[in-house]
Parts: sequence; C-alpha cells; structure tokens
Amino acid sequence: MSDGTGVWAMDKVVIWSAAVASVAAALTLLWAVARGIRRIVAAVDQIVEDWQGIPERPGVPARPGVMERLDGIERRVSGIEHELHPNSGASLRDAIDRVDRRTSWLHQDDGEPE
Repeated sequence: MSDGTGVWAMDKVVIWSAAVASVAAALTLLWAVARGIRRIVAAVDQIVEDWQGIPERPGVPARPGVMERLDGIERRVSGIEHELHPNSGASLRDAIDRVDRRTSWLHQDDGEPE
C-alpha cells in the first residue's frame, strides 16, 4: 500500500469513506438476501396453505386442502364407476354396447366400410 497523501486529514476522510462504503455495501447485500428469503418463505407459506386448506374466518370462506379435495373427487368418481362396467343392463357401458351391436352393420370391424 501507499503511504497515503501525506495530509493526515485527507487520509482520515478516505479511510472513513471506504468504511462507510463497505458498511453500506454489506447492508445492501443483507437486505437483498433477506428480501429473497422473505419471497421464498411467502411462496412456501402459500404452498402449505393450499395443501392444508384455510379455515373460515369473518368475511372469508373456508378453502379445503388438497387431501379434502381428493377425498371429494374419489367420492364423486366412485359414484359413477358402476357406469363404466357392464352390469344388469342399466349402465352407460351396457347402453353403448347395445348401440354398437345395433350399428355394427354400418361398419366392419376390420376398419374398411362395407
């Protein structure tokens, strides 16, 4: 390093300016890191709220979580599952099979029209 400017007051100003600039840079870096961490925490918080759901509070309706929604979907699907398999003739699958038998003369099974 150099011996300085030779003027003690000027050297003192340069040293203090460098110290202030270093502290300001460190604070800016800490602020940027904290801001990034805050954004990540907010995103994780939203994911957790979506997964667990949100209870009802004044003015805001409850929002069910993922597991509660999946349970509702499973109940609805199990309610129509009997329509997908042949049974006593009342299912949607039976109706499609009847229509297929009645209209099979319109088209051969080998893929070429009659």
